[in-house]
Amino acid sequence: MGLGLIGGSVARRLAPAHDVVGWDADPRTRELAVRAGLRVAGSVQEAAAGADVAIVATPLGAVATVLTALSTSDCRVVTDVGSVKGPVLAAARAAGLGDRFVGGHPMAGTEQAGFTAADPALLDGAAWVLCLEDDTDLAAWLTVAALATGAGCRVVPCSAAAHDEAQARVSGLPHLLAVALATAGAEGGPLAAALAAGSFRDGTRVAGTRPELIAALCDGNRTALATVLDTTLARLADARDALRDGRSVMPLATAGHRARRDWADPRPTVAEHLDPRASSFRDDLLDLGAAGGSVHAVRPDGTLHCQRPDLADRPEPDELLPG
Repeated sequence: MGLGLIGGSVARRLAPAHDVVGWDADPRTRELAVRAGLRVAGSVQEAAAGADVAIVATPLGAVATVLTALSTSDCRVVTDVGSVKGPVLAAARAAGLGDRFVGGHPMAGTEQAGFTAADPALLDGAAWVLCLEDDTDLAAWLTVAALATGAGCRVVPCSAAAHDEAQARVSGLPHLLAVALATAGAEGGPLAAALAAGSFRDGTRVAGTRPELIAALCDGNRTALATVLDTTLARLADARDALRDGRSVMPLATAGHRARRDWADPRPTVAEHLDPRASSFRDDLLDLGAAGGSVHAVRPDGTLHCQRPDLADRPEPDELLPG
């Protein structure tokens, strides 16, 4: 349901191995999807009829309407691919989907939009968040996990609240910083534009995203993002004061360099197997996700093949910044 960049990429990724039916509110998008070889329905209800899994991939503003439509369908499980999870979870509960709903978010994308930008390779090795709440049906969760891992993604389990807090740091904040940086560069006039090179290009890439998508990403996660923004602005204010006072920004540069290197450098992992029959299974999944681990396969017997980072010698977050 929704055949834009992410929905179109997911549909095209799943189509070779599954019976996929798509739908989009835009007739032109539906036409493009048909030309690309996808089967396209004329309505949400038609697309979801008899489906094992319905995947909601519409813009955030349309999610509640689609979830309400799906609440009267006979599809077994409903999931989504939205970049904010708290509001979607609330909408799913309000629609009466109950334990049929599993919140999801594949951490993949570009600054492009629309079906023409859809690319099944976008999901290669991507982390696909699947939310696990106290009332999430584990069989439904495993159904979506099997679908995502079968598509070549690694599933990261966490709650909607934990996702939104992390998303504010690694997605919402980067979008705000990118648009602020792009604006600062533009204010420098033609000379600044002529001098802008790799660091400016990389730092502003996601500023090329359609403004309404950036606004939805940030506005939908306003509480968590405002908190992270406060901390970041305080760090930038410290850097500003250091420059004005004749001190160095070396402490922040050192902390940032170390944090970036720690994230980018490959870290060893340890294999782990989780059994859905265990009484601690739900807690085990959440612990795996909190540690940065992920599910890589759902075996035929239902057990999960997982990888957990070896965090030995990894610095705690409060060790990154002096003081």
